[in-house]
Amino acid sequence: MGLASVRAAPVRDWPNSKVGAVWRAFDLQLATYAALLAGLGLVMAYSNSASAGGDAFAGGSVFLRGLLWAAIALVVFVVATAFDYHWLQTFSWPLYLAQLGLLVVTLGIGSGVGGSSRWVSILGLQFQFSEIAKILMIVVLANYLGARKGRLDSLWSILGACILVGPPLLLVLLQPDLGTSLVFAAILAGMLFMSGASLRWLAVLAGVALASMPFIWTYVLRDYQRGRLTAFLDPLGDLQGAGYQLWQAQIAVGSGGWFGKGLTNGTQNALDFLPVQNTDFVFAILAEELGYIGAIVVVGLFVALIWRILAAAWGSRDPFGTMFGCGLAAMILFQLVVNVGMVIGIMPITGIPLPFVTHGGASLISLAGGLGILESIRIRQGRAEW
Repeated sequence: MGLASVRAAPVRDWPNSKVGAVWRAFDLQLATYAALLAGLGLVMAYSNSASAGGDAFAGGSVFLRGLLWAAIALVVFVVATAFDYHWLQTFSWPLYLAQLGLLVVTLGIGSGVGGSSRWVSILGLQFQFSEIAKILMIVVLANYLGARKGRLDSLWSILGACILVGPPLLLVLLQPDLGTSLVFAAILAGMLFMSGASLRWLAVLAGVALASMPFIWTYVLRDYQRGRLTAFLDPLGDLQGAGYQLWQAQIAVGSGGWFGKGLTNGTQNALDFLPVQNTDFVFAILAEELGYIGAIVVVGLFVALIWRILAAAWGSRDPFGTMFGCGLAAMILFQLVVNVGMVIGIMPITGIPLPFVTHGGASLISLAGGLGILESIRIRQGRAEW
């Protein structure tokens, strides 16, 4: 075999190549930004557990559970990185059925607040399968759109992607979980746009979606969901109801100033004024205790992470890799914008978590798996660009 033939060998023959050479393509920047964000999530979990004289190392504390989830997420990241991502393409359709199965199981035996079905308890740990379903949805769409590269000016190809997302989105909406269902829609929109789909047909579909809003508002959304969605317009108008969370969040953000009150010293955190302060509204406590500077640093880390994800996507020689990276970036960007926007009062309250920082095992594990798949794509396609 000549030298030219050796150079032409496919990258997917990774198991037969030198491990050290391949792992030099590992994108350390991407992993570092994600680790720093996850570390900040643990810091906020510690603050939440230790505020008002609490013991962060007490059994069952938010901080100790966070450490456990972080350790599991690290294992998932390493396994996903070592796993040959090409198998995901091969088993794309079984994964789609598995995704639907997880969501159906959640509806059947799941538990939640106010009669909702969002979490499934396994060995004492609660899993939100909709978080895992988001990554599986990106895999399925990446395979579908990647296989149709150059043919997405067709309305039928675009509708095919919409039909794929429809069932899981509906199953999540039935839980009911409006925020996560919106994330599914954002993943679809972002991947279609980045795939080069016809802007004309995308505009038509966007128009149809907008025209259906009155029907969804009247017949699909529940009263409390409508109240939360409109609370940001006038939080003072319903301080005993839907506006309470937003008003307390704005107090927390505003009182932090430039440099914050210090870790565990936030009054909204210690006095438990702000509901769900370690989940959907954790950014408000972060801004209160670490200040505007801390909040800006967090947003900057997200921007850097999304940039590295897109760099990996654009550098992929495989359409599947490009689409997967775009889907992952769209998901993280949408959740960042909506979560921060709802905390500072410029966007509706939708219950969308802040990736890595919000306390939640399923979210962190699914993100670790997604980033691991992206690293798998990188190390099988060449050296990361610095």
